[in-house]
Amino acid sequence: MSLLWEKSPGWRWLVRRTRDSKPFFFTFAALCGVVPGVIGFCVMQATNTRSDELESHLRRTSRPESNMMGQVNKERLAEFLGEIQRKEDTNDRYVAALKGETLTRKPYVRIQPVPNQTPVQENKTKDK
Repeated sequence: MSLLWEKSPGWRWLVRRTRDSKPFFFTFAALCGVVPGVIGFCVMQATNTRSDELESHLRRTSRPESNMMGQVNKERLAEFLGEIQRKEDTNDRYVAALKGETLTRKPYVRIQPVPNQTPVQENKTKDK
């Protein structure tokens, strides 16, 4: 694969120019950063579908489970930000998450293990 650019006269010219001329090097480096950035920005603006009408339509037609999860996430975030604002120690949240546990809302008693989910046992009695 390296043969493609090692033997190419265009590649050799570019390497020679960036080696010999600092202004050319900085211009080339800026172009390599700015041009993709401008193209990316234009693509994001062209494909952005954020509109108030679309957002209100999606909120009206959302499922109740989605609304409930959004509300729960909002409450959890508010609780977490409140703890940070009060400068409480929140490291136990991370420790609990690493152990696969969840937290309750009571400080210092917050770490609770996730209950094991067992499948519902079928009634094994047979009709006679």
